[in-house]
Amino acid sequence: TYQAFDTICAGETYTWNGNTYTKPGTYTDTLQNIYGCDSIVTLHLEVLPDPPITFTINGVSFKMMRVRAGTFMMGATPEQGTDAQANEKPAHQVTLTRDYFVSETVLTQALWTAVMGTTIQEEEAKGTGEKNLGYGDNYPMYCLSHNDCLLFVERLNQLTGLTFRMPTEAEWEYAARGGHLSRGYKYPGSNDPFEVAWSIENDPQRKLHPVKLLKPNELGLYDMAGNVWEYIYDFRRTYTAEPQVNPMGNISGNQ
Repeated sequence: TYQAFDTICAGETYTWNGNTYTKPGTYTDTLQNIYGCDSIVTLHLEVLPDPPITFTINGVSFKMMRVRAGTFMMGATPEQGTDAQANEKPAHQVTLTRDYFVSETVLTQALWTAVMGTTIQEEEAKGTGEKNLGYGDNYPMYCLSHNDCLLFVERLNQLTGLTFRMPTEAEWEYAARGGHLSRGYKYPGSNDPFEVAWSIENDPQRKLHPVKLLKPNELGLYDMAGNVWEYIYDFRRTYTAEPQVNPMGNISGNQ
């Protein structure tokens, strides 16, 4: 038995013993050595994410990671069924036909201030959410409404001349699951939640933590679970078992 390890970049192909691979994973094949004996060889193939694109706003930089188009099972899969709520079922095939980019981290307090001109303390003073969860440039921004986030994106577009937007539910979940580089982990980037997510189990004080302290997922995205809740663009849609292409829920609502 032999072990082989190799790495390619996203978008490249890897040919091994007549087979072509494009996704990360562990692949096993039987090869014949020079003496005519069969040997089982296991290939561990790593696919690196695309290089990030960096933007700078008023001295604060942030990175966007590319998510290539693809197909995945959205919603609670059978092995997750006992832990899932009814509105997370049934699992259904979703195809996203366009590449897109997702921020490497959740919105930080530094980037909020650079774009909007207000601090977390000022938002806490006028908001109704929890307060005193953690302060610092690299801490997640919090105490925001969905509308606050839409206003942030609008202001960001004005400052850059580009078209940023919040991800749809399907785009967010595909990216959280690792997108085109997914290894099928139970949590975003690991089967061990403590490697990738802050929760009451590894932080009983229930405070926020600076971004990028734990492992990223396959796409290089941090804190896709735990630390702080994340808004998406669309509102709730009812899942059905039928395959979907670029699905999007309502553009208004309260859930």
